[in-house]
Amino acid sequence: MRDKMKCAVIGATGMVGQRFLTLLENHPYFQVTGVVASPRTAGKTYEEAVEGRWKMKTPIPEEVRKMVIINSENIDEVKAIADFVFCAVDLPKDETRALEERYAKAEIPVISNNSAHRWTSDVPMVIPEINDHHLEVIKSQRERLGTTRGFIAVKPNCSIQSYVPALTPLRKYGIKQVLVTTYQAISGAGKTFDTWPEMVDNVIPYIGGEEEKSEKEPLKIWGDVRGGTIIEAKAPLISTQCIRVPVSDGHTAAVFVSFENTPPRETILEEWKNFRGLPQMLELPSAPAQFVTYHDEDNRPQAKLDRDLYGGMGVSIGRLRPDTIFDYKFVGLSHNTLRGAAGGAVLIAELLYRQGYLD
Repeated sequence: MRDKMKCAVIGATGMVGQRFLTLLENHPYFQVTGVVASPRTAGKTYEEAVEGRWKMKTPIPEEVRKMVIINSENIDEVKAIADFVFCAVDLPKDETRALEERYAKAEIPVISNNSAHRWTSDVPMVIPEINDHHLEVIKSQRERLGTTRGFIAVKPNCSIQSYVPALTPLRKYGIKQVLVTTYQAISGAGKTFDTWPEMVDNVIPYIGGEEEKSEKEPLKIWGDVRGGTIIEAKAPLISTQCIRVPVSDGHTAAVFVSFENTPPRETILEEWKNFRGLPQMLELPSAPAQFVTYHDEDNRPQAKLDRDLYGGMGVSIGRLRPDTIFDYKFVGLSHNTLRGAAGGAVLIAELLYRQGYLD
């Protein structure tokens, strides 16, 4: 094994940034050598900056507790101490897009949790078990940016990871239409019940921008690489509703699907059981041993019971049954800040590392 690569986390004081730091503690491939945030917290120690707003259940990692926060605009300072960066800033999209490109053009690879570059045609938006081949567009992206090392790779929306993994191995049967309602945890908004008491005993039937992402992002993930860009898939037609519910972590999806060639229920269960991707083959540190797990019990999956499956990186499925309008319906669940956010980005970085993109 090579020496550990040095990395920094941009947006390190926010909820996703905090999650990155907990996941990277004692990581076999990566060593955190910098914490980066906005000018208002730059110069403080990390411990000082997150005092009173540390949201993880585990303590602040000792390796970052006394680190002095670097201003995110000081790219040369970050470059001096890090081989690549994870990005989890909370900025308007145009500012995020510009910031990530400045880092990439400074020859610092960026693995982003943000949505700003998800629709840039030569930026891979990756669920590593599903579309690892999209990483080949990095070559074209580097040509556009004029870089030799620098590039941007992004993680998709957290909610789609509760159902896209279940649908992917079934695409061979000609998925025609998908109807999904997601029931999304409050941590997806960067909140806890302490900071968002209005969510207790409440359901909010709107999450800004979420339905558009949920309907369109799967088509890019299922798309083809042609001419150095990613061409989105034209099918299936997807309709979604996204609802905020009083759950701390874990996004649940109620899914309805119809096919051109409807497979038997037993075939679907077998497809899910055998679904493995490159992360499982490479035995990457963050990869779940079983990507998709089916639960036979009628009352599963449940957020409280199943969101932490394989360290929060496994996807749970249950209640597969025939439907009166569509062919089948089922329920999916994924951990939104692990598989759906920081954990998914760390898995992307592990894959990039093993395939030489970070060299």
